[in-house]
Amino acid sequence: MANVTVIGAQWGDEGKGKLVDWLSNRADVVVRFQGGHNAGHTLVVGDQTYKLSLLPSGVVQGKLSIIGNGVVVDPWHLLSEIEKLGAQGVNIGPELLVLADNACLILPWHRDLDQAREAAATNKIGTTGRGIGPAYEDKVGRRAIRVADLADREALEAKIDRLLAHHGPLRRGLGLPEADGAALMAELTEMAPKILPFAKPAWLMLDEVVKAGRRVLFEGAQGALLDVDHGTYPYVTSSNTVAGQAAAGSGLGPKGTGYVLGIVKAYTTRVGGGPFPTELFDEVGQHLGTVGREFGVVTGRARRCGWFDAALVRQSVALNGIHGIALTKLDVVDGLKTLKICTGYQLDGEEIGYLPAGLKAQAALTPVYEEMEGWSETTQGARSWRDLPANAVKYVRRIEELIGAPVALLSTSPQRDDTILMRDPFQD
Repeated sequence: MANVTVIGAQWGDEGKGKLVDWLSNRADVVVRFQGGHNAGHTLVVGDQTYKLSLLPSGVVQGKLSIIGNGVVVDPWHLLSEIEKLGAQGVNIGPELLVLADNACLILPWHRDLDQAREAAATNKIGTTGRGIGPAYEDKVGRRAIRVADLADREALEAKIDRLLAHHGPLRRGLGLPEADGAALMAELTEMAPKILPFAKPAWLMLDEVVKAGRRVLFEGAQGALLDVDHGTYPYVTSSNTVAGQAAAGSGLGPKGTGYVLGIVKAYTTRVGGGPFPTELFDEVGQHLGTVGREFGVVTGRARRCGWFDAALVRQSVALNGIHGIALTKLDVVDGLKTLKICTGYQLDGEEIGYLPAGLKAQAALTPVYEEMEGWSETTQGARSWRDLPANAVKYVRRIEELIGAPVALLSTSPQRDDTILMRDPFQD
């Protein structure tokens, strides 16, 4: 398994950024394959902190980085992120970054629509308001503007006309100003020369890379429980976040995705609305949020916190074909006298071991807990299994048993090197 696919196995925010950055040392190419700039990855390298939303994490280490066709791209945000990293000493040019020429663009109209819909909704989903959902709608509606279209004025004009026919009535219905096709054309024409140098057939590059025996790291965004098909619908993102999307969202093909590594926190968090069976509203929940610094990279919103939910992660293991997990933020539960793990749920007098699809059923779940003794020692910065307290080892081993997957990596702080390796995912 020369390639590795990294996905979040909960509701996102599991610490994928650090692990992808750490694994980039073993990779030649890093690929983003879904989502948009609604994702947030924080990389801590020494005394420098990098916050990425759209760029693959490999750019920080100078690895060839590809934004695949499964990503919806706000070109103005992409340029601003490139500029921001340049100010931090990371210079990004076409030799380092490749943008799939068949990726679809997020336009200002998408952002307007996203924000207006959320403001008007009674039951808010918790969207970031960055236009990701409406951009995916236009993609499947076959009216999206793709990166390659920026080089073809005639194609752009025809596509803007088609977009106007769709967005005009929507904007009027939501009380938004009329869409200005000429203004959008001018904006795209001005921006195109800055974006097009990065545009290439990503699928072809990946095919050549794999045939040359180079290692590819596929970097997922959000988490499996936010998948538009398999997550807590409708409180999900607008893309497929499961490991299978790495193939479709990059063009490499299913056999190329390799070892699937699920990133899992030692507890559970979620941003925005939707079901959360193990959510805590007491001092333990406050402890997890404060010590874990649980605030969204993109939105700044406080994350909801709760006990580790083994039933949910077990579901993610099955949906993603996870070979092993990377367990993060173990140090955040240091000092808690008692730890609880959710092993399943009570629903209408019966015990079930998975999250049902229906909203009413999800809301009616009562978690079934197993209690374990905590530890007073610190795990922060541990770089060896021997450095962990005995009860921390028991906690990790019990998680492995309950989710049906081994821990391949254990992260004990945001620092890149504070990682215990049990199994190298890139091992052939």
